[in-house]
Amino acid sequence: MASIDLSIKETRRRGVKRQKKIVPRIDMTPMVDLGFLLIAFFVMTAQLSDPVVVKLNMPTEKGQPMDLANSDALTVLLTGNNNAWYYHGDWEKAEKENAIFKTNFSPDGLRKIIIEKKKRLAASERKEGADGMMMLIKAKENADYKSIVDILDEVMINAVKKYALIKLEPEEADWIRNQQ
Repeated sequence: MASIDLSIKETRRRGVKRQKKIVPRIDMTPMVDLGFLLIAFFVMTAQLSDPVVVKLNMPTEKGQPMDLANSDALTVLLTGNNNAWYYHGDWEKAEKENAIFKTNFSPDGLRKIIIEKKKRLAASERKEGADGMMMLIKAKENADYKSIVDILDEVMINAVKKYALIKLEPEEADWIRNQQ
């Protein structure tokens, strides 16, 4: 620990005898060493943040197909280059009505579409409301990894409780090929 050195300084003048002054001097070297040891200890043992992992439930190949109401479904077809196509409900119906639209991953793009879909479901008298939305994500072969991460980010930002990454149907792939 720190030590105190009490050295005596004597000041003299001629004819006057003065009192001896004691000047304390504290050696702080051990305290500084202790401080650096504590800093090193806390730097080594502290974690700044834990990594967060998104749980992704993938269906098994032997699983039974799930029934899904057309009003609850939002399907996003990833094509790469920060672009995607989306439609509500069933593919055949959307193709007949020409209700397949192009979007991107900007806040005015896919995020706005998800928010509007959730608002419509919340306004409906369905039991699940906005939580009943099922987002089907289908990626084309040339879709880049960034697009998949971006759409999963949108899923997390918009608190979509039900979503699935599934295989692109051949009809959808042909339709996308004809659009490009």
